Amino acid sequence: MSETTTLPQLRQINLSELPTLPLPGPKIRTDGDLLAWKTKRSYQEYAIFLRRLSESAIARTLELLNTLDRWIGEIPPLDSPQRFGNLAFRTWGARLEEKADELLGLLLTGEFSAAIPHVKPLLLSSFGSFTRMDYGTGHEASFALFLLSLTLVRLYQPTVEEERSLVLHVFIRYMELCWKLQDTYRLEPAGSHGVWGLDDSSFLGYIFGSAELREQTEIPVVAALQPELQPTNLYFMMITRIRQVKLGPFHEHSSQLHSIAVGVPNWRKVNSGLFKMYEAEVLGKRVVVQHLPLGGLLEWEDTRGQSSASDKIIAPPPPTMSTRTQAP
Repeated sequence: MSETTTLPQLRQINLSELPTLPLPGPKIRTDGDLLAWKTKRSYQEYAIFLRRLSESAIARTLELLNTLDRWIGEIPPLDSPQRFGNLAFRTWGARLEEKADELLGLLLTGEFSAAIPHVKPLLLSSFGSFTRMDYGTGHEASFALFLLSLTLVRLYQPTVEEERSLVLHVFIRYMELCWKLQDTYRLEPAGSHGVWGLDDSSFLGYIFGSAELREQTEIPVVAALQPELQPTNLYFMMITRIRQVKLGPFHEHSSQLHSIAVGVPNWRKVNSGLFKMYEAEVLGKRVVVQHLPLGGLLEWEDTRGQSSASDKIIAPPPPTMSTRTQAP
């Protein structure tokens, strides 16, 4: 795997600057705010960060996620007739809110501890709404922004090796944790489009998974429709999850994914198309991103006056990722 030379390097925020930065909070309250976000440095850096992760990865935070996973066993679901939303999820969320500083203190030691109040709101909003008891792509974006923030202060280094490890280890572990939360506490999909949506709850796994497959030719796109997929890559893991939680013919309950499998000729085009869809259906929807904690490290107070370069950033450059993926 070689690092692409077309992607900008992420800026570094010195820890000494943190006391001068405001803490993040909801900023997107109107459609005008949504349009304004696309002119902000935080939007552009998030787009760069996703492109860099698609090309490679970064590592860490696994013990924190393992701790959160253990809490699920300690806080079993309550007997409840409700179809969605077990009240025990609020107990799990209350423990996260209570212990977030302690958990982040184990991750952000020494001088990095100054970043805790800046990344804590992002971590707390990464696993679903404890009020609505739902989970969706906005919560997934919050976790990715959490990782971006830690990269901006250089807890993680924006190198190919660390970024690749982030996707293949940390992000996958995060997905597994969120799937367990959804199954255990019966979390409702947040803002689901039903059969017309790509996925009720997730999106980034498809972007990273298609990037993983982009350089090889042994596995065609249509292979994703095989009823028994081996978890040899992230895209197939996402498809397998869909088959586990949805019943009936795949083309009926997941028409978007079926159309991609039968209509898109190669993984390169799948990857580029998914980036465009992500910008339109996730980053471009106020109802999805309105709760993201922005500001401070994720700059909202941007006075540079630059117009958005998101179209140029979000569109993938010529692929450079090699893959070790095996045919199913």
